[in-house]
Amino acid sequence: MTASPFPAYVSTRGSSPEAGFVGALLAGVAPDGGLYVPTAWPVMPEAVGAATGPAELASAILTPFIGDALPAGTLDRATRRLADQFLHPETTPLIELEPGLFLLELFHGPTAAFKDYAMQMAAVLAEAALSDRNERLLLVTATSGDTGAAAVRAFGGVDRIDLVVLHPLGRVSPVQRLQMTTSGADNVLNLAVRGDFDDCQRLVKGLLAHRGLATGRRVSSVNSINWARLAGQIPYYASAARSLGEAASRATYVVPTGNFGDAFAGWAARRMGLPMGGLVAATNRNDALVRALQTGVYERTRAVPTASVSMDVQAPSNFERLVFEAS
Repeated sequence: MTASPFPAYVSTRGSSPEAGFVGALLAGVAPDGGLYVPTAWPVMPEAVGAATGPAELASAILTPFIGDALPAGTLDRATRRLADQFLHPETTPLIELEPGLFLLELFHGPTAAFKDYAMQMAAVLAEAALSDRNERLLLVTATSGDTGAAAVRAFGGVDRIDLVVLHPLGRVSPVQRLQMTTSGADNVLNLAVRGDFDDCQRLVKGLLAHRGLATGRRVSSVNSINWARLAGQIPYYASAARSLGEAASRATYVVPTGNFGDAFAGWAARRMGLPMGGLVAATNRNDALVRALQTGVYERTRAVPTASVSMDVQAPSNFERLVFEAS
């Protein structure tokens, strides 16, 4: 399939007009409250096999999703951050722990969270889109720790963007709370919410749907409900597959799951043709996904605090994308 110079996106709820990549990037969610997905899935580009490093690999995979929607050179500047901001030369090295068991290390970014990978690129893409349109953007994001810390590091001090982070009071790790609240960036505001992550995310979605708030300025989110953030996680699955070689088609990826964004990125990689034996979404006691798959009923209960705070989610937003693709 030849990539379109202007790929299109539709809402999972079917009541919003199509959007281009920049529209999906700067809106976060569709006007009807749904999440954006591509109208057509590109085939994994041949350039992936020829990529000489993490930046080239990410550029090859993300180009079909962006097309010509951004000024020339923007994507290359974004993917160069995978070299500039990460401590390991391979960015996301695949380590063999024992025969047949591997660990994809996603903690070499500036906040040691896997969210750094896509977030660093998203900041460059958003700033370029806003500069091209002479606009400003208010980013509102919910976090259980990882997303907020990575967003503050990536967007702190970025021109044309103001960032508001909502985190559940007393339910993020001390390190990530400090990462979010001590950046010193003038364009960052962090707010603690009495409740859990799902409460924070519900507030974010409500703000995005509030017509009055959006008057005169753009309002978006940088959670994985934003397609650009989620798409930015696909490349490290391709990196792992390249490291595995012929064994990639037999490999099962076990993905710790909170908001289901990382797992859906793996599903997207497979949908594009990446060799993969299977995908397991691992949950903790907050098992809304497990119950939905076992019973066919998707319902939210209160999140239970655990030691794995980033997985304490009972309303994983990106499950909506999977349901849409399966329907």
